[in-house]
Amino acid sequence: MRRPDPGHRDDRLPRFTRAERWVHHTTALLMLACLATALLLYVPALSAAVGRRDLIRPLHVWCGFALPVPMLLGLLSRAFRADLRRLNRFGPHDGEWLRRADRRAVMRVGGLDRGVVPVGKFNAGQKLNAAFTAGAVLVMLGTGAMLAFPGPWPVHWRTGATFVHDWLFLVVALVTAGHLWYALRDRGALTGMLTGRVDRAWAARHHPAWLDAFDGARRTPPASPEEEEEKDTPAIRE
Repeated sequence: MRRPDPGHRDDRLPRFTRAERWVHHTTALLMLACLATALLLYVPALSAAVGRRDLIRPLHVWCGFALPVPMLLGLLSRAFRADLRRLNRFGPHDGEWLRRADRRAVMRVGGLDRGVVPVGKFNAGQKLNAAFTAGAVLVMLGTGAMLAFPGPWPVHWRTGATFVHDWLFLVVALVTAGHLWYALRDRGALTGMLTGRVDRAWAARHHPAWLDAFDGARRTPPASPEEEEEKDTPAIRE
């Protein structure tokens, strides 16, 4: 395999592998299916209009139980595990990103508009969203299991599980709607998740530290072609 020219600057940068995109898309579809079936079950007008509760209820239950499966399978991917570590690591720039009102401001450097905050591959908002989603999936899975299989649980436990499950559903629906709104507004991020690649200009504006780390990794060739073939993604560190 030919090694890349260290001086070459590609305008399309690899951001997510196929495995990472599969995990994201599958989880998103399952989450949307859970939200849609929950609306059909709990909103009387929709429930009466659609009917077929005998079909919708088991679909809701099994989509809920399947939610963690893509993420668990994703652990087989080294790139996915690396991104989980990035999402789980908060640094000083994350606090700065949350505090600053001008967090999306840019300055002209080297012919590119670069973000004023040195954001890595993920900004603090994306990290908080990932943490909330992971926690919500676990809580919804636990409370949903108590509601789907009520036999072993006392009545007051089931009552509490119903309260938590229903109200957390509303919060998850709001967070999911906000996530979709931001994604549709940011075409660069949406393209990155759909195709796995982003423009250099977008990376400089929104994730300048990640772009610098990517370019630094490109300037350091691997020890052998075999090492290069084994890598899922460039060795990028925030």
